[in-house]
Amino acid sequence: MEGQGTEPGEFGPVAGVVLAAGKGRGFGAPKALVSFAGEMLVERAIRTLAAGGCRPVIVVLGASETEIRARCDLGGAVVAVNEAWSEGMGGSLRVGLEAARGCEAKACLVALVDQPLVTPALVARLIGAWESGARAAVAAWSGEGLTPVVLDRSLWEAVAERAVGEVGARALLRERPELVTLVDCADVGAPDDIDTVADLKRLEADRLAWPTARP
Repeated sequence: MEGQGTEPGEFGPVAGVVLAAGKGRGFGAPKALVSFAGEMLVERAIRTLAAGGCRPVIVVLGASETEIRARCDLGGAVVAVNEAWSEGMGGSLRVGLEAARGCEAKACLVALVDQPLVTPALVARLIGAWESGARAAVAAWSGEGLTPVVLDRSLWEAVAERAVGEVGARALLRERPELVTLVDCADVGAPDDIDTVADLKRLEADRLAWPTARP
């Protein structure tokens, strides 16, 4: 784990974890390096989590790590590297949780790098739900829990045990639904992710059509 401008005194109760280690095979390039609204997706995710109240923000890199470091402004993010990134998202989640443990966080918000319509207000709402007692505060749209999610530290070990291949926190949360608090986020962002160039064009157009709600 490597810090970039974040001092221990800046650590807070909730760390942010941005999963950005993938190669982006479906898109044709690492999604961290995709430009959206004038900034790279990894830069946007770091900024969003920090503005929403995450201290520190941890970004998990893997594929194209050197290029991402060279081309992107990672700000005050803590960089954690998943050397086994090709094995799937589960390994990156484990790396992120371990980095959050090292920062002595009491909870962590896990976000995907390719969800550019997540906003600081959405992040703050999930953190508020955790502060009110939720052990797993899951962003929801039309009653469906998606991502991001805030995980209380008491769940990290169980989540990590089940995070294998492309399976992340969902395995535990489906097994233990009583742990889940769905947090409606329809008015503060959207869950859309970028898997293809067509997705990117659509979300760029959507952002321009609704700039006040989806900055």
